[in-house]
Amino acid sequence: MASRRPDSFDGLGYRGRDDPLYGARYPLRSSGAEQQHHHWVTTPPDIPGSRNLHTGERTPLYDDPLSESGGPGTTTGWEVPQPGVPPAEQLNRFAGFGIGLVSLFTENVLAHPCIVFRRQCQVNYHARCYHLTPFSAVGVMYSITKAQGVRALWKGMGSTFIVHGVTLGAEGIISEFTSLPRELPRRCSWKQLAGHLLLKGLTAVVALPFYCASLIETVQSDIVRDESSSGLLDCVREGFTRLLGVGAPHSRRLLPLSCLLLPVALHAIMRYAVATSVQRVVLWFHQRSRKQQADPSNPLDTYFPELAAAWAGSLVADVVVFPLEMALHRLALQGTRTIIDATDGVVAAGNNGSPLVLPVNTQYDGFSDCLHSIRRKEGVAGFFRGFGALAAQYALHGALLAAARTLLRVLLLDAKAG
Repeated sequence: MASRRPDSFDGLGYRGRDDPLYGARYPLRSSGAEQQHHHWVTTPPDIPGSRNLHTGERTPLYDDPLSESGGPGTTTGWEVPQPGVPPAEQLNRFAGFGIGLVSLFTENVLAHPCIVFRRQCQVNYHARCYHLTPFSAVGVMYSITKAQGVRALWKGMGSTFIVHGVTLGAEGIISEFTSLPRELPRRCSWKQLAGHLLLKGLTAVVALPFYCASLIETVQSDIVRDESSSGLLDCVREGFTRLLGVGAPHSRRLLPLSCLLLPVALHAIMRYAVATSVQRVVLWFHQRSRKQQADPSNPLDTYFPELAAAWAGSLVADVVVFPLEMALHRLALQGTRTIIDATDGVVAAGNNGSPLVLPVNTQYDGFSDCLHSIRRKEGVAGFFRGFGALAAQYALHGALLAAARTLLRVLLLDAKAG
């Protein structure tokens, strides 16, 4: 059967022989002249593993040695896989994920007992020991854990995650429906900075009812806690109860949320401003002190400077706003009939030797009255009750970051040696 394919059909396009463009750029092949191969037009490309080969060529194999001429045995356009050596980008992503996970786990889980004990010390105005050093704080934390169990210092951890979620959600919603910027560029105007700080303050105000409910869960003693009626969403329910003024009646000393708006907004703005400023200063000093330029492919130069700067910024910010945080916690807890653990490490001489618990019975008229009362009755050191727990918290966080850095350096050296 005769083929209907025209003689001028080359497989990629069709031009008749009467076409003036035919042969203008692609001369005809002749048996007497040297055969000319035309790239991509008259000759299909050379695909590894296919039959589209020129005379004297063969398909390159995986076991062929590399050559520099690009001839037989080359891997031009495709590389030989090396399963024994992980790619650098994959290693950097794994390292960044691991470092971030260690930091978040330490900040929100391992450090939670220190946060619980610090808050208990802040609201316990009866205590004779202020726990200004981590040594006394760790000793009493061990006594409470030994008497009530391991869960005694991890109480309220779920509610803290709920407060973080409410804060992030409120910040995103307010930023979407207003002109307040959620992120600041490197060079911003005073108007943008003021709007950004205002956004942080409004976010703290929105999350205030749930923050108060979470505070009660973290400081209330497990001895008086009813486990059968407590649940994960108690923080949300108690937050709406505090906001709407319904539910179980509280004491007459309970302050309305309007009295807490200024302290919580001031606390959030000051903490964010101090932490961000210190973080940028630490990063600037780190860049100035480096003798050579940072390697972007090295996870030690990519992730750890920012984590160390964030750690330093949070530490300085928590120290600066510590007195303000104490006043805020006492005002938020006043009139809620909360019973806390004794932070002096005293054990009651009861029938079963249960740890001593104390009620919170404060009678502050407002924010300024709380500050003046602490200064008059407890002295300047009274503003730093539980500071030892804060020192232990950041010491633990810094130690784990240093351990993660050391482990990552060892892994990188092993990867390079292998």
